[in-house]
Amino acid sequence: MDDVTRIHTPVMLERCISVLGPALERPGAVLVDTTLGLGGHAEAFLTRFPELTLVGLDRDLQALALAEGRLKPFGDRVHLVHCVYDEIGEALHSLDIPSVEGVLFDLGVSSMQLDRAERGFAYSKDAPLDMRMDQDAPVTAEMILAEYSESDLRRIFRDYGEEKLADRYARRIVQRRAEQPLVRSADLVDLLQQATPAALSRAGHPAKRVFQALRIEVNQELSVLERAIPAAIDALRVGGRIVVMSYQSLEDRIVKRALQALTVSTAPPGLPVELPQHKPELALLVRGAELATDEEKAENPRATPVRFRAAERIRSAS
Repeated sequence: MDDVTRIHTPVMLERCISVLGPALERPGAVLVDTTLGLGGHAEAFLTRFPELTLVGLDRDLQALALAEGRLKPFGDRVHLVHCVYDEIGEALHSLDIPSVEGVLFDLGVSSMQLDRAERGFAYSKDAPLDMRMDQDAPVTAEMILAEYSESDLRRIFRDYGEEKLADRYARRIVQRRAEQPLVRSADLVDLLQQATPAALSRAGHPAKRVFQALRIEVNQELSVLERAIPAAIDALRVGGRIVVMSYQSLEDRIVKRALQALTVSTAPPGLPVELPQHKPELALLVRGAELATDEEKAENPRATPVRFRAAERIRSAS
């Protein structure tokens, strides 16, 4: 087994199993792991539910190859698809699966992508400014830093990184690239550190939010997520359940809106009787966004920022 796979600890694994479990106990149940990664969650579900079929999606071919090796003992209970998770409908159609009992999203950058320095996701490790989750994708972080206008850089740092110094950082990047291109993460980190006022340098690493913003832009993560949650809900049969784990507020806001929109009646005001087609499609299984326990955070530091949301389909969308 690959070293990265061996040390990978799935986030909130037992909580995922306890919430999705009631839907997966049905004979012939199908679970879609939309963010397969290294297959940690998938392996645990396949082990815990011996009759379960798992569909694993990932845009990262490197991750799919590692997960395929890890999940090989489960044979034809596993179907892996190279795609972005907003293509869940197309993936299921290609497998002739009309509906599923469970969908799991574990958002953000995967353990493998963080741990492998050459992928360029971690600001703590010097590497090419790549940040592509799908290495066949055309746009890299280096290209964005070289080609985006100052106003566009400012926009993504502000909107995707919630960075207060977006103006300053964008201006410095444009000044720097006129003299020398930014091609490695250490170059960008050095520039950001120099551009950060001393009084603010103690409020967290200055590169954290900029790297997040670049990664989101490279992979179009938020627009993909806005399409993916409704598509995943559409794939659920009545009684099926969805679990989504987010790691920053922008993701969690999209998930919250998408789930809550289907938990309320759509009946027009003043209608004396609520018609069946106006009844809610979903029931929330978790109040608000659940956090990892202190024990889980101690065991797995990557669980520290997680926001866990879950819902059950209680009515078809007809």
